[in-house]
Amino acid sequence: MPVPAILTKSLTKQYANLTALNSFDLEVAQGSIFGLLGPNGAGKTTLIRILTTLMRQSSGEVFIDGLDIRTEGRRIRSMIGVVSQENSLDRYLTARENLVLHARLHGMDRKTYNRRIDELLELMGLSARQKDFPDTFSGGMQRRLVVARALLHQPQLLFLDEPTTGLDPQSRRAVWDYIRSLAGSMTIFLTTHYLEEAEQLCDRIAIMDHGRLVALGSTRELKDRLSGATVYEIELERDVDQYETLLRSMPCVRDIGVLNNRLQVTLECWECLSEIVTALNGAPVRSISLKERTLEDVFISLTGAGVRE
Repeated sequence: MPVPAILTKSLTKQYANLTALNSFDLEVAQGSIFGLLGPNGAGKTTLIRILTTLMRQSSGEVFIDGLDIRTEGRRIRSMIGVVSQENSLDRYLTARENLVLHARLHGMDRKTYNRRIDELLELMGLSARQKDFPDTFSGGMQRRLVVARALLHQPQLLFLDEPTTGLDPQSRRAVWDYIRSLAGSMTIFLTTHYLEEAEQLCDRIAIMDHGRLVALGSTRELKDRLSGATVYEIELERDVDQYETLLRSMPCVRDIGVLNNRLQVTLECWECLSEIVTALNGAPVRSISLKERTLEDVFISLTGAGVRE
């Protein structure tokens, strides 16, 4: 059996009266792209800080590539790359000098790191600005430089804590494409608030809340957890209000939402569709389609719809 890239056993972190992580068990396979989702305050940042050796757990065990973070912190730090939420660039060094410093700290030889720096600056669209200081960059450009720095020494395990926050769509897609190209050769641990990002990139996804793991699986497996009501979208040419009233009165209809000339009808079960079709006989219907469950539906069902502070 291959050694997991990340393994936590009963991981707990206590702050006075707050339990940030509560007996958290997780296993991440080598070479996978693994996503971690959770609302604000769920414990994601605490988990990342422990996994990257920046914080000690209160109890439980954590192993990175089989190494215990309590005794092998130095070796682990040489193996990992980290894109944190905070901008940790050196404002007194140019973009290229920031990358050179990082390369030298990891013991890379000049020929190798100069080639890698050229590649990454080109990838991130920063080649023309490599002699400028980070303070002259936009927030998105600074973010791209942080991502380039984390990738520079080709780590075995890359932690990306909301890596595309502040990036424009083109830059985000470029980062996505590069992450996909690394699949298999590097383990990637990704936290994000962009559910589309997790769905597009990740082999497996964990959802956590209140310091606990509440769901784990592929996107399809997580969607399959949702059962019960089925949602259909009905597009009408006219008289939307009239048919909303008609359908709302039917016992098999659980809920209805209206968007322009479309009705989103939530049914008790898919078998109820025949009753809906009968009721709409002669109506100006353009189309009826099944609305596929999304990762957002799963996330909301597990963590609630309330806004977190």
